[in-house]
Amino acid sequence: MRISDDITDDEFARQREFMVSAQIEARGIKDRRVLKAMREVPRHLFIPEKLKSSSYDDTPLPIGYGQTISQPYIVALMTELLEPKGADEILEIGTGSGYQSAVLSRIVKKVYTIERVAQLAERARNVWKKLGYDNIISYVGNGWNGLEEHSPYDGIIVTAAAEEIPENLLNQMKIGAKLVIPLGTFYQKLWVIERTETGFDKRSSIAVRFVPLINDGDVV
Repeated sequence: MRISDDITDDEFARQREFMVSAQIEARGIKDRRVLKAMREVPRHLFIPEKLKSSSYDDTPLPIGYGQTISQPYIVALMTELLEPKGADEILEIGTGSGYQSAVLSRIVKKVYTIERVAQLAERARNVWKKLGYDNIISYVGNGWNGLEEHSPYDGIIVTAAAEEIPENLLNQMKIGAKLVIPLGTFYQKLWVIERTETGFDKRSSIAVRFVPLINDGDVV
């Protein structure tokens, strides 16, 4: 079967396996559940048609509306830093292409995800439906505020960079939950914030580059 740009589904599968071994395992990602999910989820289905031949390249790609699908390694790293477990319910801020949600959905019980661009949210829903990923619940709204109605969460992942940690997200975490979030403006770092009985423990990870997390109350 041919899918796009004369690339067969078998070839996409080969490229996906190479992506995991060369881009992800080789850089130190060890969580077997994360590696399995990255091998399973077809990233090319979340990529605009004209860019499908680059689906498994070691790079972010534009998906329209000023947004990008993250570099595969960053998706894997953020997922591993979250330390998701099978019974977890996770909140994602910034659905984007829907790829990060899809990867998480192969590991945890349920993923709630919120996106301010309605067209992107709808596109992602269509891909999840095609794949049969029925444990992802999608909302359109201002992600800065989180999603209080299903809180508290076992973990929160943010796929856009904030200048500061949104207070609402901290309030929507269970004790022991982790928040994985890029912080900064031009210079950004990935941070992991864990809620404890007495407060929050914070540690930084690597330098990253994400689109900004917008807090204007409006959706597109």
